[in-house]
Amino acid sequence: MPEEPLPTEEQVRGYLEACSNWGRWGPDDSAGTVNHVTPEKRREAAALVKTGRAVSISYPLNTVGGPGNWNPAQHFVRSLPDFSVDYIGLLFHGYATTHVDALCHIFWEGKMYNGKPATDVTPLGARSGSVDAWKTGITTRGVLIDIPRFRGEPYVTLERPVRAWEIEDAALAQGTPLRPGDAVLVYSGRPAYFAANPAAVPGVAPSPGLHADTAPYLKGKDAAILGWDQMDATPSGYRIFPGLSVHVLTIVFMGMPLLDNAFLEPLAQACEEEGRWEFLLTINPLHVRGGTGSPVNPVAIF
Repeated sequence: MPEEPLPTEEQVRGYLEACSNWGRWGPDDSAGTVNHVTPEKRREAAALVKTGRAVSISYPLNTVGGPGNWNPAQHFVRSLPDFSVDYIGLLFHGYATTHVDALCHIFWEGKMYNGKPATDVTPLGARSGSVDAWKTGITTRGVLIDIPRFRGEPYVTLERPVRAWEIEDAALAQGTPLRPGDAVLVYSGRPAYFAANPAAVPGVAPSPGLHADTAPYLKGKDAAILGWDQMDATPSGYRIFPGLSVHVLTIVFMGMPLLDNAFLEPLAQACEEEGRWEFLLTINPLHVRGGTGSPVNPVAIF
């Protein structure tokens, strides 16, 4: 796909309709684009395992508060004479913990995925769009899109957000064209970016990341899930949603789960060493009835 000029405000407003999957899998669907992961897709993904090498793409739970980790995880261990036990508490949404966003996590004008009212989310849990729609896990073909490698630069910059055409060209250059049901993991070089920009804070604009035009592109590919390390480019440059443009388009309209804060640097290194950028990916959210998402430890297997 050739490099394209930035879309206009009117074009971006059109993404609301272009990205919509409302009603595609029925009026009460809560699984969204994970419906693309069929038994056949899982068998295809399993066939990718050749060497058996496994790579975790999760950050360790961060119990130390600080910039970007305003709600640090709690972990306490209690030892008794014959055994020990743990207590873990965390607010996993944000920019520190690797997690999956459920389809009830983001609202747009009082509605969430499939047109359900935001009031479906109650203090006792969500009545629709909750994470337990994926209680059997998400097991599919994963494809890493290594943007720093494609650009020949250490990380994605504020001035150049990741565009749709770039994901397409990088996938083709790697020999891994996207297919329906894929987990698309976009690596932007998060560790290198923050090392080179010590004043930058995760979750505080301006932030590098994906442009809004990546959402309709992923819709057109029938991708199952988007994983990323830098997330939405903010500010987006558009009045309609100045901040979390990709979050709104993917979760609310497309019904696509997001794998936020994926630790993709070790995976990028493994892909280079293995000489391939596709693998079996397993993501197993906690079975939380009515949950808005879940911390996860995704594993890529080559």
